[in-house]
Amino acid sequence: MSGGPAVRVSMESQCERQVQEVSLDGLETYVPPLSMSQNLAKLAQRIDFDQSSDSEQESREPWSALKFQPSLWPWDSVRNNLRSALTEMCVLHDVLSVLKDKKYMALDPVSQDPSTPQVFQLISKKKSLATAAQLLLKGAEKLTKSLAENQEQRRQRDFNSELLRLRSQWKLRKVGHKILGDLSYRSAGSLFPHHGTFEVIKNTDIDLDKKVPDNYCPLNVQIPSDLEGSAYIKVSIQKQSADIGDLGTVSLFRRQPKAKPGSQMWHLKLEAAQNVLLCKEIFAQLSREAVQIKSQIPHIVVKNQIISQPFPGLQLSISLCHSTGEKKIQRASPDKSKPDDHLYVLEHNLHQLIREFHKQTLSSVVMPHPASSPFGHKRLRLAGPMAYDKAEISSLQQSEGLLEKIIKQAKHIFLRSRSIQLQLNIGVEQIRVVHRDGRVITLSHQEQELQDFLLSQMSQHQVHAVQQLAKVMGWHVLSFSNHVGLGPIESIGNASAITVASPSGEHAISVRNGPESGCKVLVQFPRSQAKELLKSDVLQEGRWTHLRGPYREVHWGRMEGRNFVYKMELLMAALTPCP
Repeated sequence: MSGGPAVRVSMESQCERQVQEVSLDGLETYVPPLSMSQNLAKLAQRIDFDQSSDSEQESREPWSALKFQPSLWPWDSVRNNLRSALTEMCVLHDVLSVLKDKKYMALDPVSQDPSTPQVFQLISKKKSLATAAQLLLKGAEKLTKSLAENQEQRRQRDFNSELLRLRSQWKLRKVGHKILGDLSYRSAGSLFPHHGTFEVIKNTDIDLDKKVPDNYCPLNVQIPSDLEGSAYIKVSIQKQSADIGDLGTVSLFRRQPKAKPGSQMWHLKLEAAQNVLLCKEIFAQLSREAVQIKSQIPHIVVKNQIISQPFPGLQLSISLCHSTGEKKIQRASPDKSKPDDHLYVLEHNLHQLIREFHKQTLSSVVMPHPASSPFGHKRLRLAGPMAYDKAEISSLQQSEGLLEKIIKQAKHIFLRSRSIQLQLNIGVEQIRVVHRDGRVITLSHQEQELQDFLLSQMSQHQVHAVQQLAKVMGWHVLSFSNHVGLGPIESIGNASAITVASPSGEHAISVRNGPESGCKVLVQFPRSQAKELLKSDVLQEGRWTHLRGPYREVHWGRMEGRNFVYKMELLMAALTPCP
């Protein structure tokens, strides 16, 4: 081939770069080539510096053989030590020769003062400690910031959850940066002018990193000062009127209820404030009606007390008792505790009546309808066929107020307390009857047994009424028995009987009342007025004529009077001679 012409051959690598991605249209994307520095770094990564070269291994093999070859004669260790000492002396000789010329190396004397290196050590230690302290301070500052952020986030998270719970129970609104709530009953129809606004604030007085108390709440409420504490309306009925100069100083307080486990303090605080607001609204309404209503005996309003007289000699007292918890005024001494004459039923009725008043304010049924047509011209208003006339509108406006209703209820309670003779305690399987004298009777669940007992008590009540009426009319009670052993036997209970005599002793009335036989009234007249009596040969003297004769039955159904007591009063009045 040496005689032929030279031929140039071009050679190139099959693929210099690798394919990185092939798109959907068949276009190939290659990996860019490495630069010289990247290629050098790639080649350097392939070198294993732990492995030595073959020449080094070959040079080390004789020494390693000598190192691990056992001693051939006893002076071998001495020879090795002498060789190492000779090597060190040669090195020392070379160093001294260099130092002698003072060209490349020089000797510096060592200071003998020991304080200088200690100062340097203290300075270096101080710098090291300062650096370490700076690092620790930076780390502590970062930890403090992190803890503060976590605590603020936790407090904000708890506040938001508690605020959501508060919002589900009370009416809230946001005014600027403040969160305000509403305690009033305006949405329920109240017309009381008090705003009843409270503010919701965040409780930041407790560190959450420390031990949190059980009653901790991240939310707190701030209520108006005049709604703090507790209040209630005290209603009492007294027979003796108090001195007017002492009125208005009623200061009877109840203990505030303790927080139940699981209940929020703000909930109890808001409920107490709303109750104070409602009590003030009730008392303001009663005071306004007491001034406006015209009655024969005017009502008295002094400070926090309203005095009314439903009956002559009877006093109805309505007082607003408000305690703020700061100080308590006690009129009575602690040794002499007065019994509680508060009528809780009337207090409950006042709350019910004010809620009905709120409902009527919102309701459109009780409001006057001027016309069935829309508001406009007067003729259009008068043309409505369903329009209210003047009488209907006046009847709607003439409704009883709270004071008139509560006075009627007080009258009813007083009249009922005068005629009640027993108390029924209805249980689950039995009924206990407590009499006024303390006797207790237990009845079963049978309805007939209770009915028979009430009939027996009604018959005895009429006989007791005759006894009380005789004392009022001046008649004398000759005999009285709740269980009469004479006469027909009653299938239900026993019959009662009483005999009374007139003040002069000439007439007598005997009453026998049974649950089944009914009432039977007999009248005994003097012997002188008895025409059917025959003259006796034995009783010849005139003094015997003053004795009473036989009994005559009274046709009780024909007597005048609305009830048994009125009829008996007319009978006694007819048999009592005029003075």
